[in-house]
Amino acid sequence: MKSDNTIKDPFFNSFGELNDEYSIPLKFDLMHNNEPHPLCLLAAEKLQRYLQDQNEWNHNFGLEQDQSGSVIGKMFGLLVVQTAQNEIGYLAAFSGKLAGENHHSKFVPPVFDSLDEKSFLNTGMKELSRINKEIRDLEEEKPNAYKEKIDALKTERKNNSALLQQRLFDEYYFLNSAGEEKSLNTLFKNAEYKNPPSGAGECAGPKLLQYAFQHQMKPLAMAEFWWGLSPKSATWKHGHFYACCKEKCEPILAHMLEGLN
Repeated sequence: MKSDNTIKDPFFNSFGELNDEYSIPLKFDLMHNNEPHPLCLLAAEKLQRYLQDQNEWNHNFGLEQDQSGSVIGKMFGLLVVQTAQNEIGYLAAFSGKLAGENHHSKFVPPVFDSLDEKSFLNTGMKELSRINKEIRDLEEEKPNAYKEKIDALKTERKNNSALLQQRLFDEYYFLNSAGEEKSLNTLFKNAEYKNPPSGAGECAGPKLLQYAFQHQMKPLAMAEFWWGLSPKSATWKHGHFYACCKEKCEPILAHMLEGLN
């Protein structure tokens, strides 16, 4: 029976033998002036080919005519890593959800699975839905007669929603190379944010580093590119590389990259 450290990691993609044009970074490379490390470009080429050819899931990037569903371009991330067996390869991740899901075979899992039906978040959202329905039912009756009850339910909804959000922020824990864990709440409070912004912790970069640290892989270089059309912003261009976002990722990455050369 094989030991655990010889079992192939399902999310690690080996480069195999690299020719002389690809040098291993001596220190962690996080893109300079939107220029990825050559190994990140190699990984991106492989991942983009997969995105063009795969038929495992259906997501409307806006690149094909007559495709159903809303057009949602997506940021993808690549992390070049070295395994405990000194093998060089890469991990891949997407920001947010892809095709409405958190889990796909090619990409590392989320730091916290907000779609898990057994999670406190799903239970809390069901309770909020119940309160919303009760409010609607009462408002369809005679509002004045139930005004006090409706006001109390709205207060309960507001309080439950705030508590659920704070608990969610506390459930997101991020590692660094020394194995130190810090929650989303702690990281953003230390950075003097009032609260973490919506979607913090769901970007590709933190997902990649978290998986690497959890599985004893050494991060070497990271890059992110946009895939698809962007109906909300002219900033994101299909196939272009971008630095990690400042608003959602800077406090997280400041912690996660601490101690890397």
